[in-house]
Amino acid sequence: MKGSSMNTHLGNVIVDPGVIMQYAGSVAVECFGIVGMANVNVKDGLVKLLKINSADICRGIQVSLTDHGKLSLDFHIIVSYGVSIQAVVDNLINNVKYRVEEFTGLEIGKINVYVEDVKAID
Repeated sequence: MKGSSMNTHLGNVIVDPGVIMQYAGSVAVECFGIVGMANVNVKDGLVKLLKINSADICRGIQVSLTDHGKLSLDFHIIVSYGVSIQAVVDNLINNVKYRVEEFTGLEIGKINVYVEDVKAID
């Protein structure tokens, strides 16, 4: 995906997808019940836990632009054992939608959440 662009009275603003991934990842790992992001390696189908403080948190996120010019975000997450997955996912979607739209000025059309694993917190 090329950068998402907005037209303003001062000119065009282009937001790189990497910026959106990094910001959305930092919002996601702040949500209650999320242990980390899952890195889905397509080559061999392995799912690897990425620690919350890792600079690679955006690897569990995919950003694309729909035909209607809206953002589509895919999250691959690992949730904490014993919490309601539905509550965690609802919280993630609401927080990410509000904060990413506020941060970028772009509208989010769809957020897909894939729960890749459940881990017990030590």
